[in-house]
Amino acid sequence: MQHRTVHEVMTQEVVTARPDTPFKEVAALFHRNDVTAIPVVDDQGQPIGVVSEADLIRKEAVLPDPEGRVPGRWLNRKDRARAEAETAGGLMTSPAVTARAGWSIAEAARAMDKHKVKRLPVVDEVGRLVGIVSRSDLLQVFLRHDSAIREEINHDVLGQTLWLAPGEVQVAVHEGVVTLTGRLPRRSLVPIAEQLCRAVDGVVAVHQTLTWTEDDTELHLEKPHAYGAGRH
Repeated sequence: MQHRTVHEVMTQEVVTARPDTPFKEVAALFHRNDVTAIPVVDDQGQPIGVVSEADLIRKEAVLPDPEGRVPGRWLNRKDRARAEAETAGGLMTSPAVTARAGWSIAEAARAMDKHKVKRLPVVDEVGRLVGIVSRSDLLQVFLRHDSAIREEINHDVLGQTLWLAPGEVQVAVHEGVVTLTGRLPRRSLVPIAEQLCRAVDGVVAVHQTLTWTEDDTELHLEKPHAYGAGRH
């Protein structure tokens, strides 16, 4: 099976800032380029952090209202220092959580979920920025047509991986939900077939009512010997 990679969905023309980029210029970069976050890169083009709209909003959040009746939001020392920063280097979240262009969509999604970030700068072998991938980019796999998903399951999963004859298993796909029916040679293949189908790009869920010819999951234990039987 061929999985789409980060390289196929990432944005290659990346808007960046330098550590000394002023606060107002960062805000202007967001506005001019219709983005909500940008990587901050060093002299070698390596991302050292990411500055987002949330980092800029923090400056407003700590201010009291114009009449001074409502105090600003309380922040710990680290976040207050970022709220008072004047450049991208002080505002950014660091270190940057990055991805590699060759990662699968699933790998990038796991990294985003683990680190609770909405985007990942993409770097090459020496750590230089080559793109950026966002949550919405990763969700492109769910735009695949049902027919393409069905064809991949029939050819790659059932035919090339499980070596099943055509017609042994029937595949239906509706809105990304896969339904498998039919008979497999062995019961142990049922969870394998289900897991392989789940791994196909664009699959939302897998339902199956598969049967099997041979139940190879039962353990056939030999009857233990009655040691000492018949001894006097």
